[in-house]
Amino acid sequence: MKKIFLTLLILATSLMAELKHEYLSQKLVDSKIPIVDIRTPGEWKETGIVKNSIPIMFFNEQGGYDVNAFLTELNAKVDTTKQFALICRTGSRTFVISDFLSKQLHYNVVNVKDGIIFAAQRNIQLMPVK
Repeated sequence: MKKIFLTLLILATSLMAELKHEYLSQKLVDSKIPIVDIRTPGEWKETGIVKNSIPIMFFNEQGGYDVNAFLTELNAKVDTTKQFALICRTGSRTFVISDFLSKQLHYNVVNVKDGIIFAAQRNIQLMPVK
């Protein structure tokens, strides 16, 4: 009986996790869904960030990363029991990270396709970072 309950619990958790891939839109920006910008501080300064997004660097300038540090900061700044979005420069980094967060941690994640480049091309308001 315990094995059946545990199996159902794991299955239910897996089913709640969802991974979506969508382009950034004004509707997404205006929604209550947190948008986490995983780029580097230099990238944030270069282009700005999406209005109300939360900058949390994943990969550093050398391509290194610390998953535990990222998750600690993410969980401190975002309610990861609810849906949130990830954005980077072109969508390549968030494609990998959102897949990991969804499959391994069962987070409900929106991967922003084509990243900040797409946002700039669509004239979505970006806020300067100092």
